[in-house]
Formats: sequence, C-alpha cells, structure tokens
Amino acid sequence: MRLFAAVLPPEDVTRELAAEVAELRGLPDADRLRWTGHPGWHFTLAFYGEVDDGLVPDLSARLERAAHRTPTFPLALSGGGQFGHGRALWAGAEGDLETLRLLADRSEAAARKAGVPMGDHRRYKAHLTVARSRSAVDVRPYVATLDAFTSRTWTVGELVLVRSNLPTSGVAGEQPRYEAVARWPLGGAG
Repeated sequence: MRLFAAVLPPEDVTRELAAEVAELRGLPDADRLRWTGHPGWHFTLAFYGEVDDGLVPDLSARLERAAHRTPTFPLALSGGGQFGHGRALWAGAEGDLETLRLLADRSEAAARKAGVPMGDHRRYKAHLTVARSRSAVDVRPYVATLDAFTSRTWTVGELVLVRSNLPTSGVAGEQPRYEAVARWPLGGAG
C-alpha cells in the first residue's frame, strides 16, 4: 500500500486555509494550476511510497514509539512558497518547527529501521501543498497573497499514518483519496 506519515491540521484551520485558497483561485491564470482538495491537506513528514504489507506492523510499532518520544507542540499555517518554479504552491508553517522537523526525522528513521527503502535523506521543509502544475507557472502573485496568511495556532497532538489511494478513473482533476491507517498520540497527549 502507498503510505506516508503526516500531521493533519484541525478542521477549523483547514477551513481558514480554504477561504484563503478561494481568493487564490480568483487570481489570473489560476486555471493553469491543479488545486489540491481540502480533504487532502496535510504536512507530510515522511513519504514511504509502496510499502510491502509485511513491513507495516513493524513500521507502525516504530512510528508509535516515535510519537510517544515526541512532545506535543504548537503549529500554525503561515505564509507560503513554491517548489520547482511554480510546479508546487504551498502554505508554510510557524510555531515549533524544530519539533516538527524532529518528528519528520523520527518518521523517516522508523521506516528505515523497519526496512522501508527511503532513498536519500533531505532536510525537512514544512509545507502543505495547495496546488500543482505540470509546467512552470509564475506563482509569485499567489505566494505574495499567502505571505499575509496566518491561521490560528493549534497544538499538534498526534502522528498519523496515511494511505494514499491514487485516482483510477482517468477523470481529469480527480484527486487522490487519503485515509488514516493509524493514529498515535504524541508524548503525553491522549
């Protein structure tokens, strides 16, 4: 199954972001971007790709330990940026980014120790993808609009293992479906 570890913002925070994205979609050339769906908004901590079913129990146990060793921490959506010259537009984060990065590192280490091939390690950059493009798009006006955006701060209290179900219908614009496979409270949460 196709899996990743994530932090999921609470519903009221994603509603705040949805209002901001509605404004972005009114900017020129917004139709050149493929906008991610509200149900798919998350901070990916570690992307695992296709994971053999036999590795999932060990991966889950290791993620549970990683969650237990990580304290709860404050986070808010804030600002934005791009990757790949407009190929990905994202909302950023503010708050305890050090602990978020630590949780990402622990999520990656859990996979490596469970035998999940992870490729090269990259320094974690907190981002929540709001749009993508197959070709370069000038997203500077979108980034400028996102720069003024900050959501309310919430306390991150869990690590989530998410299954990504890729579109199979062939319908243009169909979004992946995400389902939480497991959730573990952080530190003293829960």
